[in-house]
Amino acid sequence: MAVPKFTTEEIPEVGVEGRLEPECAKERLEMVASQIEARGVRNPRVLEAMRKVERHRFIPTDGQAFAYRDGPVPIGQGQTISQPYIVACMTEVLEPQPTDRVLEIGTGSGYQTAVLAELVAEVHTVENVERLAKRAETILSQLDYNNIRLRLGDGHHGWPEATPFDKIIVTAAPVKTPRTLLNQLKPGGRMVVPVGRWNQELVLIRHTPDGYRQEHLMLVRFVPMTNKLIKD
Repeated sequence: MAVPKFTTEEIPEVGVEGRLEPECAKERLEMVASQIEARGVRNPRVLEAMRKVERHRFIPTDGQAFAYRDGPVPIGQGQTISQPYIVACMTEVLEPQPTDRVLEIGTGSGYQTAVLAELVAEVHTVENVERLAKRAETILSQLDYNNIRLRLGDGHHGWPEATPFDKIIVTAAPVKTPRTLLNQLKPGGRMVVPVGRWNQELVLIRHTPDGYRQEHLMLVRFVPMTNKLIKD
């Protein structure tokens, strides 16, 4: 069975009644064991969040059969929901704490947002595609998350009136890390971001007393980060 592909104009409706949760819960456990723990993710809180969040709920009905496969899945508008391992890895690298306030750039489906919301006090998330933002907001509300703030906007600007943030996660790739986002990171904070145009690297940035320190983690492939707002 081929993974469905959607045009840049089409965003299918999310089928919240598309699959039965008991079946999906079993697939989630297998996903965490074989795709995430087996690759070295060890943080018990992150693993528990990945077991709990219903990934299939964030995927259009036609793609829900692929929700727990080892790869990204299209969600429309040229965007994807990231591979489960990448979501878990980026989350673990952030070292999320229960008191953290986190900024997410690139809400997308809302799945990474939900995983973060299980782990921290507050998530501020920015999406530049209006239809994706509306759909993610609907799903997150249906799942009773009340510690998430979502807005439509250019992720390069972050969320200046809510700064500073303990952690920042970027789920689209800028050519280089926007200085505006670095300025919104609290001293002692951590940012994880994919950087590059064609050859992208996942980078961890620490805000230390001596400035910003970078650590290159792995090669990745994300959609480009853009300042274009796409409205209905």
